[in-house]
Amino acid sequence: MKIISMIPARYSATRFPGKLMKDLAGKTVILRTYEATVATNLFDDVYVVTDSTIIYDEIVNNGGKAIRSKKEHESGSDRIAEAVEDLDVDIVVNVQGDEPFTERESLEKVLNAFRDDPDKQIDLASLMVEIHDWEEISNPNTVKVIVDQNNFALYFSRSPIPYPRDKNAGARYFKHKGIYAFRKQALLDFYKLPMLFIEATEKIECIRYLEYGKRIKMIETHIEGVEIDTPEDLERAKRLWK
Repeated sequence: MKIISMIPARYSATRFPGKLMKDLAGKTVILRTYEATVATNLFDDVYVVTDSTIIYDEIVNNGGKAIRSKKEHESGSDRIAEAVEDLDVDIVVNVQGDEPFTERESLEKVLNAFRDDPDKQIDLASLMVEIHDWEEISNPNTVKVIVDQNNFALYFSRSPIPYPRDKNAGARYFKHKGIYAFRKQALLDFYKLPMLFIEATEKIECIRYLEYGKRIKMIETHIEGVEIDTPEDLERAKRLWK
């Protein structure tokens, strides 16, 4: 089974423009993420996929591998699908460019989901971490996920799900971590299928897979790390790096 990692990287992030080129303990965020992904030793190859000359040069000039996107894309999955279309791979792991604390343990759990799936019932696998702080649960920048009894995703939302009408029912809340793995065909299917209204409303690309009947296996992890979405996140990451 050939496994590669693709790190989609846009320069002009909406909430924090240029965040991937910000300094994190002497190196840029995108270079930290690339090096952390390579250091897991889980992949046959690791690439940054970008539409930005600045990001492309940053990776290549530091000895890494990067691919230039041929056209504009709505999502990271679209960007990756274009890049892998002609590559001979089985599993593609999407590591977000703003995840400099990417580590081996969680990624290995995701890959093991495919190794333990001889009937190929899983189209995607991803990570979730339990959250308890109601401010985070209510924060629309935190994507939440609910799952069935076998930990297959039922829905992703920026709203609190499930809604706590009965606060004593024992609901657990999970944040979706932005690292997920695809069978190559599921990724190519995504690339060819149009965005529907639920994905367009929530602005969560994973929803497209659910809308078209793909199965997403969620793996619980206790490692949260820091996703750099805001300047405050970057300052938190700097403190954590020390």
